[in-house]
Formats: sequence, C-alpha cells, structure tokens
Amino acid sequence: MAVAAAHVGHEDRLSVVDHLSELRVRLIVSLAALAVAFGFCMWQNHALLHIINKPLSTQTQKQVKKGNGPLGATYTVQQGARVVAKQLQTVTGALHRPGSGVSPATRAALANVSPQLDKAIKGLSKAPEGNKPVTLGIGEPFTTTIGIALIFAFILALPIILFQLYGFLLPAFSPSQQKIASSLTMSIPLLFTAGVLFGYFIVLPAAVRFFQNFNSGEFNVLVQANQYYHFAAVTLLAMGLVFQIPVAILAATRAEIVTPAQLRQNRRYALLACGAVAAFLPGDAVTLLLETVPLYLLFEASLVLASIFERRARRRDRAQAGG
Repeated sequence: MAVAAAHVGHEDRLSVVDHLSELRVRLIVSLAALAVAFGFCMWQNHALLHIINKPLSTQTQKQVKKGNGPLGATYTVQQGARVVAKQLQTVTGALHRPGSGVSPATRAALANVSPQLDKAIKGLSKAPEGNKPVTLGIGEPFTTTIGIALIFAFILALPIILFQLYGFLLPAFSPSQQKIASSLTMSIPLLFTAGVLFGYFIVLPAAVRFFQNFNSGEFNVLVQANQYYHFAAVTLLAMGLVFQIPVAILAATRAEIVTPAQLRQNRRYALLACGAVAAFLPGDAVTLLLETVPLYLLFEASLVLASIFERRARRRDRAQAGG
C-alpha cells in the first residue's frame, strides 16, 4: 500500500518497501534543506566567520593592549612611535606659526609635513591587525570556511530535519502519545537555539578568556583556525544539547519513569549536577555562576511544566472514570 509520507497515520499498515520509500522522501527533503542552508552560509561566509571570530578578536585585543605576545610587543613599539609622532607634530606646528623665526621656505616645507604626521598618528592609534586565527596549510582557509559553513547550515536546517524525523516516527505512537510527542518535539529546536545563543554569548567568551590568559606570560599565543573553530563548534553544539534538559525531564515524567514529586525531593542533586556541568566548562567563578543559574532555572521550569501536565492527566483520568 503506497501512502504519501505526509499522510501516514497510526492505523496504516505499510510494507518494508513503503517504509523505505517514505524514509527516502524524508531524507531527500532533509538533504535539500541542508543544501539550501549550506548555499546561504557559503554566500554569507564572511559574516559567519566574523561572528565566530568575535569572542577571539575581543580577547586578543585585550591581550595586545596589555603588551602580551608578538602582537603585544608590536603594539608597544607602535605606541612609542605614536608618542614620538605627536611630539614631532607639536614641534612642527610651533615652527610653522608666523613669527616663529624660520624662513618662508622652511614653513612651506613644514606645511606638507603636518598632514603626513596626522595620517601616521591615526594609523599608529589603531591596534595591530592579526587578531584573527592563523592558518598553516595552503588549503586550510578553504577547508575551514567549508567546515564553518556546514556547521551553521546544520544549525539552520535543524528544525526541518527534526520535523522530518518527527513525521517519520510519529505514526508509531498512539493518538494520545502523539499529542505528548508533538509538544516535546516542537520545543527541541527552540531549546537548541537558546542553548547555542547562551553558549555564544556566555560560555565561549569565558572559555576563550580563560585559555588565552592561562599562563600567557610564558607563551606567544597564536590561535590556529582549525582548532579554534572545532572548539567553538563543540562548545555551541554541547550547550544546545544541554538545553534539552526540559525535554528529557518531561519525557521521563510523562512516561512515568519518575514523578515531579521525586524530582522536587532530589532538587539539591539537580543543583549539584548543574554546578558540575558549569564547572566542567572553562571560566572563572563569575562565569561559573552565570552558567549554573540558567541551567538550574531550566530544571525548575521543567518541574513546573511536568507538574502541570501531571495534574491535567489526573483530571482527565478522573473524568474518564466518572463517565
């Protein structure tokens, strides 16, 4: 019996060939969504690299202004040259004034020097370039750009991929179970996006700051592009997965593996687990607190939702028993 992939119901009985045909259609849709997202990310690869480089760039500039590393030494020399240029500008300005006692020819020559000094001072006021990750191989810029575009494409296409997975597995559940699975599955992309944003704005900057400041006085720190992007991708994806805690808790309570009351009684262990996850991530004490609080709030929000669903299920059971 051939059934369209979007119209498979719980009562439909499909052959192995029909299941494979449905799976093929959903894989094609998922790959097409991934291909479109990948094309968009390659088109905007400069913007993507700028976004992912931002935490590293900010921290590197702080290190440079402290005089650490090769760029820091360059910046120190540059600031010394800027001071000399400003002093020379003051001297040339004084000599160029009328009544300074110099000849008109000298004053005319100094008039051409002043704009050049202004331009030099503006250039020396900027921090030295080089706060981007470095590449070592001739093809590494290309392969790294492809890898970053693929990661962002996967993140963008994830809602469609999850929807296709959800549509393939949904007919195996009963109608009542489908309602539960729908509410849980639809929240996965939202929680994943929230976790990625939390990782980008909180965890990744803290991790970069920790690793670049750790014993930095003993090393000339040059960050390799391939390793940095791999580290950033793992960090963001890990936070996206950690933010699936509410889905796991709701699934466990709806499946009656554990009750909300039992989770409330063991709240202290949940707090310790959130602290352990935050401690595993690099950062200082302030960062540890910033990472623990949102994770624990997710746990508490999951308890509230689980309790609401449990009360609704009890009322429904009482209504059915009374009927």
